[in-house]
Amino acid sequence: MPRYLFDNNDARTPDRFSLLESSYDAVSRRQIESAGLAPGWRCLEVGGGGGSLGDWLGERVGPQGEVTVTDIEPRWAEERSRPAHVRLLRHDIVRDPLPGDGYDLIHARLVLVHLPQRLEVLDRLVSALRPGGRLLLEDFDCSWTPVLAAPDEAAVALFARVQSALMAHLEKAGVDLVWGTRAFRAMVRAGLEDVRATTHAASWHGGGAAGIGLHRVDVEQAADGLRAEGVTDAELDRFYALSRNPEFVVNSYALVSTQGRRPH
Repeated sequence: MPRYLFDNNDARTPDRFSLLESSYDAVSRRQIESAGLAPGWRCLEVGGGGGSLGDWLGERVGPQGEVTVTDIEPRWAEERSRPAHVRLLRHDIVRDPLPGDGYDLIHARLVLVHLPQRLEVLDRLVSALRPGGRLLLEDFDCSWTPVLAAPDEAAVALFARVQSALMAHLEKAGVDLVWGTRAFRAMVRAGLEDVRATTHAASWHGGGAAGIGLHRVDVEQAADGLRAEGVTDAELDRFYALSRNPEFVVNSYALVSTQGRRPH
């Protein structure tokens, strides 16, 4: 039975959310702005995580607007203060009814990639848009994470081994590793117009404050599954050390931002 691999009750969740925010929030904000975000809009942020984007949306739409932030485990976002027009809900996008409709914007980052029911969820999100409303999905293409620099070939081989095991473990949990590249066709199939996509990738340096730390936290959280894939504790320790080595540089996961408009 597929399950969400990165349990949001795990003690490492705040670190993971912080790394995602520092690596990708600026990208998401640009994409949301390109969708025409304006004061007074009604917005739904699905899988809001630590709440940073929901709070930013609240600032941009102002008190005349409305932002609903949902997450299957909202306790990390609850620690942030927010204005009255930004509400936070505990919500399972697969099983629970949507918290409203007629939205000007629905945004979900790194949500549908994890859901075996992603096409059904996509259809429900489209139906919750107002005519002319925008859906923005942002998901990884995990197929391309080349090593850009390394202290030796053994480091390159180690990263490839651990990354391959992680991808196999994710697939068993129901993740579509290249959903980011498939969202465009799925949004067209769902009846959206003016569909367009952009891709963001950057170099992540070992020992950096952000970026590559996401690789480390993901592997730490999935360590038991990686051992089942044959990765040894010694290899995991070497991987953690490699992620802190400034001589090691790897490409980030490619974040594909795809947006479309519900027809009038």
